[in-house]
Amino acid sequence: MPLTSVNRLLIEQIEHEFTASQQYTAFAVWFDQQALPQLAQRFYEQALEERNHAMMIVAYLLDRDIDVTLPAIPALAPIPASVTGILEFSVEQEQAVTRQFEQIIAAARNDQDYLAEQFTHWFLKEQVEEVSSMSTLLQVATRCGDNLMLLEDYLAREVPDSASDPTAPRAAGGAAALLA
Repeated sequence: MPLTSVNRLLIEQIEHEFTASQQYTAFAVWFDQQALPQLAQRFYEQALEERNHAMMIVAYLLDRDIDVTLPAIPALAPIPASVTGILEFSVEQEQAVTRQFEQIIAAARNDQDYLAEQFTHWFLKEQVEEVSSMSTLLQVATRCGDNLMLLEDYLAREVPDSASDPTAPRAAGGAAALLA
């Protein structure tokens, strides 16, 4: 299979997803160091989800007989000095990922690669949820101000356990899961 523009963008997206996974892991560790276990757990889960997204793209490309070389992960962004700073960064990151998937689907349409377009639709649906949940978390954190225990209570009480999506693409090697 030739390396079309959509396939190049999908390969680039693997790097973006792994980078996001590492960035969210760094945030989770920071939250752990600040004795904020609910935020830490939320970001450890988010990190695994981003890793799984990368592996879904890998599986798709392999299924299409497209050579995949895993890219190196660039240096991570510095960790913002506050919880709201981390959440603002995370909202912006999820909005950027949404734009990346919009570019991928546009390239799929331009390349007339309807299989790639269909594959990408799941990620666009996922991004609506990602941006929404991070934006909500930022709103709640802003309202809580300096009382981070209110934010911890909110996460423990209001954020449901993430259930697996039966419509999600297959992840190469299987989807990683948190062991709790």
